[in-house]
Amino acid sequence: MDRVDVEVARPSAPAKQGLFASLWTKAATWLAGGTGAPAVAAVAPQRPLTLDELVANYAGDQTVDTEQDCLAKAVYFEARGEPLQGQLAVAEVVMNRAASGRYPASLCEVITQPWQFSFIHKGRFPTPDFGSESWRKAVAVARIAQGHLADTLPGDVLWYHADYVSPSWGKRLTKTAQIGLHIFYS
Repeated sequence: MDRVDVEVARPSAPAKQGLFASLWTKAATWLAGGTGAPAVAAVAPQRPLTLDELVANYAGDQTVDTEQDCLAKAVYFEARGEPLQGQLAVAEVVMNRAASGRYPASLCEVITQPWQFSFIHKGRFPTPDFGSESWRKAVAVARIAQGHLADTLPGDVLWYHADYVSPSWGKRLTKTAQIGLHIFYS
């Protein structure tokens, strides 16, 4: 796909545009850091971008805010060996929890709660390999999830586990999906 430099600007008056064009503008503006900031974006295709294409487009800029950093670390440590759809599903579980009212509203607080994610030790994140392709993908997946640019799971999916374990809490929940090695529940 050819890439072009574009100037992303918010229209001065609401303009009638298709849903995809509107979402594309919002996503490009958000990823560029605000209104009017220069961005490099692909020319909007006639079809929605696949998750692979979204990750390829958003894996370049590694600048993240605190919430994106926490979410990217959760994706990296929980799902970096999974297909992109499985990585996105892990990010969505964290975001679903934060939106549910049953967990803290902060993504970082959701992730660092005791006994919720196996990679967290004493409320602290381990250090990822920031130079790796896995980290670049995790950051892109976190941005895609936060921007609601692709969806994998319904909003009521709050739990998951690897398919090689069988926690007792899984028997009380409704299995929603299995993606890669993770089973997701609502």
